[in-house]
Amino acid sequence: MKRKTPWFEDDAFWAAFTPTLFGEERWRLAARDAEPLTKLLSLEPGVSVLDLCCGPGRFSVELARRGFRVTGVDRTALYLKEARKRARQQKLDVEFVREDMRRFVRPRAFDACINMFTSFGYFERQADDFKVCRNVYRSLRPGGRFLIQAAGKEWLARNFQPTDWREVDGNYILEERKVAPGWTGLENRWVLVRKGKVREFRFFLRVYSGVELRDLLLRAGFAKADIYGGLNAEPYDHNARWLVAVGRK
Repeated sequence: MKRKTPWFEDDAFWAAFTPTLFGEERWRLAARDAEPLTKLLSLEPGVSVLDLCCGPGRFSVELARRGFRVTGVDRTALYLKEARKRARQQKLDVEFVREDMRRFVRPRAFDACINMFTSFGYFERQADDFKVCRNVYRSLRPGGRFLIQAAGKEWLARNFQPTDWREVDGNYILEERKVAPGWTGLENRWVLVRKGKVREFRFFLRVYSGVELRDLLLRAGFAKADIYGGLNAEPYDHNARWLVAVGRK
């Protein structure tokens, strides 16, 4: 029986939605967010940072520009090609590795790991999320920090919209969402209309509440896990837009 390709391994999905997910405004936001990110993790230039699911390198490139030693890991060749190009253009030395986040481990190699922009919860099996956290734990030096930035379950429930659409550079994107049983995640259907052609993609995204993500990090071995509502260490309360978890080894 032929194995069904998981949605996150479908390069056509990432290629189709690159302008939506990683337009130039997203790059400007990475430049803005790098400062509070490094403060939250108490990072000094020169330390080693793992950018897990780095995509086209928004944070990898920005952190390297600020003097950090950066390794970016992603499974999508298209994005790594763009990341390497951006690093070369700025004459920055960044290591980029093509690998699945469930397999990448480099024992005690990094002072910090970041996972940005809801790049967590892609897998059907929650055990795979745990495996990722264990991989990161093993890859961090003693005292290392692991930061996950995601859309939290609380915010998603409070602002849930079953459908919406938007226009990006003349392309139209329809997004449909359905809550998975038990609020384990969201079942998504994205439709892209570009130059009169229609393409449809479906995918599942597991979502976590603050306490669920904290407990996952603690089960993975982290000595402490703090939950914030943003990179500026805002409280994770009814006003929080993001769920930011920081596990400390």
